[in-house]
Amino acid sequence: MWTLPNVLTASRVVAAPCVALAFSAFDRPTADWVALLLFVGAAVTDWIDGWIARRHGSESAFGRMLDPIADKAMAAIALAVLMALYGLGPMLTIPVATILLRETLVAGLREFLGGASLKVTRLAKWKTTAQLSAIAVLLAAAPATAALGVGAGAAVYALGLALLWLAAALTAVTGWDYFSKGMALLRAREGRA
Repeated sequence: MWTLPNVLTASRVVAAPCVALAFSAFDRPTADWVALLLFVGAAVTDWIDGWIARRHGSESAFGRMLDPIADKAMAAIALAVLMALYGLGPMLTIPVATILLRETLVAGLREFLGGASLKVTRLAKWKTTAQLSAIAVLLAAAPATAALGVGAGAAVYALGLALLWLAAALTAVTGWDYFSKGMALLRAREGRA
């Protein structure tokens, strides 16, 4: 069970709350840097663990179960941090709420369907990449401001927001796709009952 890919995935689960805890443990801007480095390091392991598992044939049921949990924990906690850092303005709140709603609905749908398979699509993988990239860029805005000035920080923040809206759009599309497939499975079950 504790293959290298699974250890990397588990490290993402551990890193997720540490992104938020960085702001309790350190003053800013140190906390911004620590949160950014933790998040980017964890996001990179998302790609690495999947690549290693596929390349070496070490995919496992444990890894398939833990990987989406790690992704959702990383995204949800980091999005909460971003809301605390940047406030509840609609340009941030709308995509964050869209992402959190979709992730909750899909997790609930998967749990309700039990053994039925809702396979991860290529678009869903792009959605995860867009989410992680957007969050990393938004987390980088405060360090960019501290290191390079307000103009640079504002440009990084604007880029992060654009990426977050893209991620929210992909999130909505993939959420609808999963919901449609889940409803088809439910109708098929009711037809057999």
